Amino acid sequence: MTTLTRNASPAEHKEQPALRRRGRSDLKIALFFIAPAMIGFIVFYLMPTLRGIYLSFTEYNILGDPTWIGTANYEAIAKDPLFWNALAVTSQYVLINIVLQTALALGLALLMHRVAKSTLIRGALLLPYLMANVIAALLWFWLLDYQIGIVNYFIEAIGLPKVAFFGSAEWAIPTQALINTWRHMGYTALLLFAGLQSIPHHVYEVANLDGASPWQTFRKITMPLLRPVLVLVLIVTVIGSFQVFDTVAVTTLGGPVNASRVLQFYIYQKAFTESDFGYGSALAVILFVILALVAFIQMKFLKGNESDLD
Repeated sequence: MTTLTRNASPAEHKEQPALRRRGRSDLKIALFFIAPAMIGFIVFYLMPTLRGIYLSFTEYNILGDPTWIGTANYEAIAKDPLFWNALAVTSQYVLINIVLQTALALGLALLMHRVAKSTLIRGALLLPYLMANVIAALLWFWLLDYQIGIVNYFIEAIGLPKVAFFGSAEWAIPTQALINTWRHMGYTALLLFAGLQSIPHHVYEVANLDGASPWQTFRKITMPLLRPVLVLVLIVTVIGSFQVFDTVAVTTLGGPVNASRVLQFYIYQKAFTESDFGYGSALAVILFVILALVAFIQMKFLKGNESDLD
């Protein structure tokens, strides 16, 4: 009995090498187009990351050469009360920012999906995000000023005592978290809105025919089907929140009494103010590991790589 290979026509034999050549040609074209991005990634991300990891095992300031000291920087960090304070302050900021931003953004996304059909209104939600972080921080720094801020003017007008939003240990971090929530919630809402639009409309029609209430529809249909997008949004916002720097740098400078000294600002102080680049690099490596673990845990337990859309 002859095999299929033996019965193949000469045209089919000629077609297989042609397909292989076309595949190699497509690969070359693809590599050509991704080469600029790959070069940029290697030069501006990969190489600085590897050098930062190396510097974290050295004692180094900009005036001399790195001196290898092993894990001494990490051992010093473990005993550094300012590091643990910065980690606690950053965690507080992340918790406030993520809870408020996600809740408000989800509400705005639902309003855009069900009520606000105007493109102008949807676009207006992005206006705070288009503002630079430094500009947004300075704007609210003046609005919330204890002496001349208009917010404290209205607080005093209704008979309440003024609030030192940036000058008190209790309010410094919540205030900065609220500023960044205000700036980013429109962009986050837009991402969630895109996820809502990907949910098939017939699913809601079936739920209405079954007599499901709006709350049941939201809990049983919207949230499960929105989970992959929601997990992506949570990962992006958590990573961004851990990297907060500019709001602190232009408002409180880590004060009062380390109440707003977040981890990124502490890294900046160690590396660029005290010129201890080895210690600062070790802090940056620890932050990198924390962010990687947080992202992994979110993807693992929230099942962000799975979808209920079948």
